[in-house]
Amino acid sequence: MLALGTGTAAATRGALAATPLSMKPPQAGDDAPHKIVHQLNHHEPEHQKAILNSISVLLKKYVDDVAIVVVALGPGIHLLAKKPQRPVPELHQQRVRSMAEAYGVRFIACGNTMHTVGWTAADMVDFAEVEEVGAAAVMELQERGYAYLAW
Repeated sequence: MLALGTGTAAATRGALAATPLSMKPPQAGDDAPHKIVHQLNHHEPEHQKAILNSISVLLKKYVDDVAIVVVALGPGIHLLAKKPQRPVPELHQQRVRSMAEAYGVRFIACGNTMHTVGWTAADMVDFAEVEEVGAAAVMELQERGYAYLAW
């Protein structure tokens, strides 16, 4: 159940996604009994660590019965960049990759923030999905039944 959105990341590497989440068909994970979306909008390592620890605990508690999405926007976008412009601990980068690849946690980068810092989808890690507006992605995931968490 945790193999979420693998095709979406590949489809959005070259350009920003044009279709809002609300217009896309349901994705794997939308039918999970537990669904959560984290907003990652700070670059501080302590903030990132708190979110990553929360995800780890949720995965441990719910195993295959949870769909987790992290929307990175504003200063939080650097966690998903191949070459962040702000310091990002290597351990955090490793944890994010592991969560995406081994557990199906989806990581969405805000296209608006990317535009602001002059990045394209090619500047993001390969598993990151890109949505035109990160705040809209958070809202649309809530409309699909995802519980919202902000730290």
